[in-house]
Amino acid sequence: MTEVPGLDHAGLTRWLADAHPDLADGPLTAEVITGGRSNLTYRVDGARLPLVLRRPPLGHVLSSAHDMRREHRVISALAGSRVPVPRTIDVVDDTADQAVTGTVFFVMERVDGTVLARPEQNAAYTPEGLHGLGLALAETLADLHAVDPAAVELADFGRPAGYLERQLATWRRQYDASRSRELPVLDDLQDALATRLPADHGRAGIVHGDYRLDNAIVAGPAHAPRLAAVLDWEMATLGDPLVDLGMLGLYWDINAVSDGHGATSAVTAGAGYPEFDELVDTYAARSGTSLPQLGWYRAFAAYKLAVILEGIHYRYRAGDTVGDGFAVIGDLVAPLAADGLAHTARTTTGATDGTVA
Repeated sequence: MTEVPGLDHAGLTRWLADAHPDLADGPLTAEVITGGRSNLTYRVDGARLPLVLRRPPLGHVLSSAHDMRREHRVISALAGSRVPVPRTIDVVDDTADQAVTGTVFFVMERVDGTVLARPEQNAAYTPEGLHGLGLALAETLADLHAVDPAAVELADFGRPAGYLERQLATWRRQYDASRSRELPVLDDLQDALATRLPADHGRAGIVHGDYRLDNAIVAGPAHAPRLAAVLDWEMATLGDPLVDLGMLGLYWDINAVSDGHGATSAVTAGAGYPEFDELVDTYAARSGTSLPQLGWYRAFAAYKLAVILEGIHYRYRAGDTVGDGFAVIGDLVAPLAADGLAHTARTTTGATDGTVA
């Protein structure tokens, strides 16, 4: 049996037979699911249910990042809510035994469907279907932010007060831990975000942290696709929900931001997807609230993604990342930072003019 990096097939088979004999059905096989740029995700076959296993990346795991227990906890907590999530199976600390991954990992049921990540995938759907799917993405985000953390036993999942200041400090530390080259434009963006921090608008909720179309599974017919599951909750916490809207806006426009530097999205002009302004209006209508100016949040999304990609670039150069596309991923860091700076230039500190920016 061919092994995959970061996972022992035989150890996984033994673990499932011991811990979940009702799911065991002989030897298991696993393969890395392409598309992930941080935590490693494996498709697992051979059990009585189709499974997915998640573990941290190989090497250079930054402090507080890639927390499998937190990801497992928030997905489990949202089961039964209006936010579609996979069914979790177990979370395991394998750091001592070194039997499966040698890390903390968790296992969940695999959800059937498609991850829309490339423009050519749009051909399987009608323009009307894709338009509705985009609006559903915004509505689901509003539904997430409407969940009462205490009601799903997540009251201690984060500290909303001072969230934005702590986020900037956290990502500054992660950037410093991944420095391997000079990036003055990213340094400038970091400084601009600190000097233009929004005034506290009083909102707080469960924040996904990386909310976008290709972090969801899409199922259903061509004319009416639906969100079958929202994935990749590794950065979830409690805080300012508008950071999720900023991240969604960045990825909605990532083809223009990337401009040939390696990032692609299924969201393309003419395919049927709504404009981001319509997503914002849909989110506001679903949540029953007006929104402040979003320019800072959009810039912060660019900063956060740039720091994440710089960390992946660091791991790639160290030989600790597996999968395709990593050789050029560092090329997107500077364009992202420049895009973020453009948004901070249009941001007024504490503005609440209702515009997207």
